[in-house]
Amino acid sequence: MKGLKQLEMDESRLAELSEKLETGSLSAEDCKALKALVDTFRELALQYQQAKTSVKRLLKIIFGSGTEKTDKVLKRVPKTNPESGGKEGKPKRKGHGRMGADDYPGAEKVCVEHGTLKPGDKCPACGKGCLGSRQRVSEIVHLVAQPLIKASRHVLQVLRCNSCQATFTATPPPEASREKYDGNVAAMIASARYGYGLPLNRLADMQMSQGVPMPIGTQWGLLSEYHAEVEPVIGTELLRQAAGGSVMHNDDTPARILAVEKEIREQEVASEGKKMRTGVFTTGIVSVKDDRRIALFFSGREHAGENLQKVLDLRSADLPVPIQMSDALSRNVPESKTIRSNCNSHGRREFVDIADNFPDECAHVLDTIKQVYKYEADTVEQSMSPQQRLLYHQEYSSPLMDGLKLWMEQKIENKQVEPNSGLGAAINYELKHWKELTLFLRMPGAPIDNNVCERILKAAIRHRDNSLFYKTLNGAKVGDFFMSVIQTCRLNGKDPFHYLTTIRRLIQRVRDNPALWMPWNYQATAAGAGPP
Repeated sequence: MKGLKQLEMDESRLAELSEKLETGSLSAEDCKALKALVDTFRELALQYQQAKTSVKRLLKIIFGSGTEKTDKVLKRVPKTNPESGGKEGKPKRKGHGRMGADDYPGAEKVCVEHGTLKPGDKCPACGKGCLGSRQRVSEIVHLVAQPLIKASRHVLQVLRCNSCQATFTATPPPEASREKYDGNVAAMIASARYGYGLPLNRLADMQMSQGVPMPIGTQWGLLSEYHAEVEPVIGTELLRQAAGGSVMHNDDTPARILAVEKEIREQEVASEGKKMRTGVFTTGIVSVKDDRRIALFFSGREHAGENLQKVLDLRSADLPVPIQMSDALSRNVPESKTIRSNCNSHGRREFVDIADNFPDECAHVLDTIKQVYKYEADTVEQSMSPQQRLLYHQEYSSPLMDGLKLWMEQKIENKQVEPNSGLGAAINYELKHWKELTLFLRMPGAPIDNNVCERILKAAIRHRDNSLFYKTLNGAKVGDFFMSVIQTCRLNGKDPFHYLTTIRRLIQRVRDNPALWMPWNYQATAAGAGPP
């Protein structure tokens, strides 16, 4: 075992030591042997705790974790709420249950007039009054299933003269005279695959079962055509505007690109055992400026810090140094100077993983962080400005965080915690990165965690879990573009499908001034643009 010499002691020697311990006749050699036994037991207990924590983390990776809320982690019984009928948890949310007609904004509206009556007619009930239209109407919602992509067959009548044999074909309607695939088909495929994680083969199977074939090759052709047409305009502008953000979140997750993995294997053979980078990653970056958020994805061999550097290379030298939020891994740090801020959710998770082994100590830490997050929720609920948020945290959160730091330092200084234990490692992580973890108490606009970046990375993880891999680096580039656009739309409260459809339909105008066609302003621009 690490830090211990091999201990050889048979059963007779253990019995002898036990007897001498009872009689109080221990020699110096016996005391030395007993100390070795105690050290061995102590190391075994430490190894057991670490192994138990590692297995717990492994199970989370394999099966996922339901929740990391403090009460759940500490196995506390939630208080009953009288508004919830005596059951555990929060009161039942108002409006939960049946959905009204207004909850279906995408439904086609069909206005139905009364079959025999109209406004101004005499009332058939009393014969005295006149009927008038009511402001309130009666609505019925009817749902019908259809393929994700539907098709129409326009059968054109053909007439032929029985004398001269001339033929006359009916004029097709405007929608039938266009190209076979409407401009919104590629937008729907992109939304399904890169927004909701539906692999192309599953979409092809579903379409085939509905009698509207959409082969994988056709889907990819439509996506590639859309990407080649729109990405040089929208992708470049998104990257340019992201470079001007005041706060940059970044993180990465493992990815699979078969062509890149093959290249790595070939390089490993050529390197003859020399150390080299073998990982493949998808980096997520969220750039924040005022109320706008831009999501960017980069897949390949570069780490999160290197991909963030690509964005910072486009940053104007006149802009101040941005705040960078990430976890404490060195690979997340770019070459350019940033104001480092570390994620409190990552620091908190160190204690979540060991809560079973150190319940009292972890309860103190988790309860303190929970209160700080409640104050953060207050700043969001009250729509505070960055300066107001800073002052609020300094008044309420600073005393809590200062007390937590003092508590951890005393645990280490008074040797109440084994430095190599899980608790010791968690405390040392917090103390080592305390300056970066508490930047939100000193600088306006500094985030408290990196959760927004972790949320957008779920799109890449969902794609990896469902589609398993990208075949080529170009395929990964197409996926990165669509995920960047889709997640940017969602971060700004816009519908990705509508945005993708609008941009494709008005691409000539978008090329003239891409800045006016970003997810947060395209609707206002389109409203004043007139017909295409």
